[in-house]
Amino acid sequence: MIRTTADGPVRVVTIDRPERRNALRPTDLDELAAAVTDADSNETPVIYLRGAGGHFCAGADLDSVSELADPEAFAQKGQQVANTIADASAVVVAGIDGAARGGGVEMALACDVRVATPDATFAEPGVEFGLFGAWGGTVRLPRIVGEGEAMDIALSGRVVDAAEARRIGLVSRVVEDPRTVADEIASNRSDALRVVKRRLRDDADDKARERAEAEAFARLHERYVGDIRQTRGERGGDDSE
Repeated sequence: MIRTTADGPVRVVTIDRPERRNALRPTDLDELAAAVTDADSNETPVIYLRGAGGHFCAGADLDSVSELADPEAFAQKGQQVANTIADASAVVVAGIDGAARGGGVEMALACDVRVATPDATFAEPGVEFGLFGAWGGTVRLPRIVGEGEAMDIALSGRVVDAAEARRIGLVSRVVEDPRTVADEIASNRSDALRVVKRRLRDDADDKARERAEAEAFARLHERYVGDIRQTRGERGGDDSE
C-alpha cells in the first residue's frame, strides 16, 4: 500500500492503492507514518509524497469510516500521521496529481511544500454526508489559505482546481512534474534546509484544537454513520471521504 524508494537525496513515499484513488484505511495510516519516520531517520533531506495511478489521495476509505468502532481514535490516528509529516526534520514535498479529497487534502496540508499538476483538484466533501476533515484540517487549512477561503472550501465541499489552489495559496506551484521541485529543494545544503524548516514551523501549540476536532468528528460519526453506509452502497464501492 505504501511504497518507499530512495533516489539520491530524495526519498519517494508513494500511496499505492490506485483502484481506490489511494484512499486510506487505518492500517495504511500506520504504514504511511512508518514510511515517513523511516525516511526521516535516514537523514534524507527531502521526502517526496505522491499517489499512484494519477491521483494523490481520496482521503479516508469510506468502508473503514462506515465501520468505525472508535471514530475519535480514528481521527486522532490521522492527526498523528499528519503531525509525523509536519514534524519530520526533512522537508516534505507533496506532489499532487488528480484528486486530493478530505484526508488527502489534510496530508498535503501537513507537508512543507505543496506542488500541483494542472490536473490536480482539491475538495473537502465530508459535509455531504455529515462529517468533515478531522486529520488536522480545521487547524491547518485556515492557517494556509486564510479563514475566509477555508470556510468556503470546508462548508461547501466544492472542488477547487489547480489554478484556484495556486491563487489562494493552497499550493505554491503548478507544474507538469512536481518531482522537479523536490529535486530543486534537495540540491541545497541539507543542514540549512532543516534549520529553515524548523524556524518556519515554530508556532503555537495546536494540540488542544486537534483534540476538539477529533471529539466533534466522533459525535457526527455517531449521528450519521447510517447515512455514510447508505452512501457507500449507492456508490457501489467507489469513492471515499
